[in-house]
Amino acid sequence: MIKQEVNEIKRLYTPSNCSITRICGCYVDGEKNKKTEFKDAFLSLPEEEIFKYFELLRKTLSGSLGKNMLNLEFPLATEEEGGTQEFLLRLRDSKLKDDALLEAFYDRVISSYEYVGNYLILLIHDAYDVPGKTSDGLTMDDASDTVFEYILCCLCPVNLSKPGLSYDATENGFHNRVRDWVVEVPHTGFLFPAFNDRATDLHSILYYTKNPEEPHSEFVDGILGAVLPLSAGTQKETFQTLVEEALGDYAEYDVVKNIHENLTEMIEEHKELPEPLTLDKQQVKNLFEKSGAPEERLADFDKLYEAAAGENASLLADNIANTRTFEVKTPDVVVRVNPDRADLVNTMTLNGKRCLVIEINDQVEVNGITIRNGAYASLEEGWESQ
Repeated sequence: MIKQEVNEIKRLYTPSNCSITRICGCYVDGEKNKKTEFKDAFLSLPEEEIFKYFELLRKTLSGSLGKNMLNLEFPLATEEEGGTQEFLLRLRDSKLKDDALLEAFYDRVISSYEYVGNYLILLIHDAYDVPGKTSDGLTMDDASDTVFEYILCCLCPVNLSKPGLSYDATENGFHNRVRDWVVEVPHTGFLFPAFNDRATDLHSILYYTKNPEEPHSEFVDGILGAVLPLSAGTQKETFQTLVEEALGDYAEYDVVKNIHENLTEMIEEHKELPEPLTLDKQQVKNLFEKSGAPEERLADFDKLYEAAAGENASLLADNIANTRTFEVKTPDVVVRVNPDRADLVNTMTLNGKRCLVIEINDQVEVNGITIRNGAYASLEEGWESQ
């Protein structure tokens, strides 16, 4: 799914657009016991509750694609009878009205999901009448020719509210606040099937994780049967390792800076396209070549890449590039530069010592104090004398 498709589903979670047919839930305590269950026609709920559920559902479709939201594909084996995809498909087709299937789903979640504390398993069924679109992207509400039927699951921590004082209007005074159990924003969730090309894709699923570095792989394996890609942090570390190992002694400042600038340029050129920019093994190698990596250092690049990331793995450009800042760091000094002006920082040898040289203009402050032009002149004279 791309961002526009995710947003299209999120827009359903409003009173005017809602088509959710049913909502079910199971409250699980820290000992993995089912404390209570519920199932209702969604639109029969009180309006105040509906709005609260909307917030939780939208959160399950939030964050960045490739970090918090991951497009996963089902292995073929999961689509056979008894497989995870086949089970989820039966659950969807039941419209959450089969109690036995619901209990089986709750049991699978409880047995696979590793979480310390209480949580709510929330599950909805929806049948979205997908409106058609003209060639120039205009929506035609009366030209629908397909229905996207799906389930969305979110796992929400349930914690005690914070202690404190509260105002009691009846007694007109302040008293100790009564603590209750509060449903918090989801940590994990999924949308099945995926809404790819604005249509049902039974072979894919959109997975959500609040913390990209703790994606609950045990849940993905036990409930979805899919394979997680490298996390955003791991992709960044992998790319840094590739740069260092591929370049070796040629990991000079200019080459590394060129890699940053070329990667930033690629992201900028791609930003108007709906799908995020991903780089496969060959594209990363081409990036290194373009940035000045010697040909002999890239002779074994394929082996390095496969050892670090995997043979068929791709790296999301936004995960491996810092487009917000260009940073140069030594044990005692950290220099951060606007990524568009990385050219302002260069290296130079002065008196036999390697130095960073930063081009400056008339607007310079030190600890909030404006530095005058006279200071520049004295510095320039000192350099010229050397």
